Amino acid sequence: MQIFDFEKPIIELEKKIDEIRLLTSDIDVSKELFELEGKLYELKYNVYHNLTNWQKVQIARHPDRPYTLDYINNMFTDFVELHGDRKFGDDKAIIGGFAKLQGQSVMVVGHQKGRGTKDNLIRNFGMSNPEGYRKAGRLFQLAERFGKPIITLVDTPGAFPGIEAEQRGQAEAIAANMMLMTDLKVPVIVVIIGEGASGGAIGIGVGDRVLMFEYSWYSVISPESCSSILWRSWDFKEQAAEALKLTAQDLLHQKIIDRIVPEPLGGAHKNPQEIFNTLKPILVEEIKTLMKIKPEKLAQQRKEKFYKMGVWEE
Repeated sequence: MQIFDFEKPIIELEKKIDEIRLLTSDIDVSKELFELEGKLYELKYNVYHNLTNWQKVQIARHPDRPYTLDYINNMFTDFVELHGDRKFGDDKAIIGGFAKLQGQSVMVVGHQKGRGTKDNLIRNFGMSNPEGYRKAGRLFQLAERFGKPIITLVDTPGAFPGIEAEQRGQAEAIAANMMLMTDLKVPVIVVIIGEGASGGAIGIGVGDRVLMFEYSWYSVISPESCSSILWRSWDFKEQAAEALKLTAQDLLHQKIIDRIVPEPLGGAHKNPQEIFNTLKPILVEEIKTLMKIKPEKLAQQRKEKFYKMGVWEE
């Protein structure tokens, strides 16, 4: 289990509580346990409610955090995965297909990271090639044809930067998806479940509603890359994370996202079932609201929403 530096005091106190519980003597330790458990909750609350931006980035990258397939398997039923872009191949860094969410047929598409080295190599660490975005675009068009809402789950360190991806038109594939998604005549809900980096995220990130998990991040560039450009070193990634304003709270204030999805204390990986139970009714609620809007108006509102971003007055 990966433990971050800021979590070490919590782990030490948890170990102390576990040791006391294992005592086999006749001494009554219930009072001491009660006091320590109170201190533990207070410590957790103070730590996780006062995280720096960089610490939130670390939590968003935790290897035990639920990925797209975890949400599909635990929140949706009747999932039928669809493969290939019909031009080059099937990119396993993006998965998608039809499913049912509490009886409502939807198209769900998301980035998929791997568990362990072998799986990560298959999934390319959640970094999609052009064929992944073209597959996603094909599925978006299919959903529109059948009048089904679209849900996208964003979790990527960025689009794959290899030369082969550039040769196959990485930038064009992302741009084409952005244009396609602005004009879709069905509801589109985007959920940033972990990392939302650069064009890799926005390639499936244009929606009527953009939701963001409490301990996720969303930015044009990662803190490390920003640090290496500005300071020629990764040593200033903490400062870069603060300057980028990449947390859910920052982006809600800037009106880049529409809603923050609360996570269990410490992150979704601490209690995956709780986050499944939290997200599912939120998605049902958002779909019901968007389904009431006429298709043409949906597309127009979506365009206006993104046109307004970055506008300011002097």
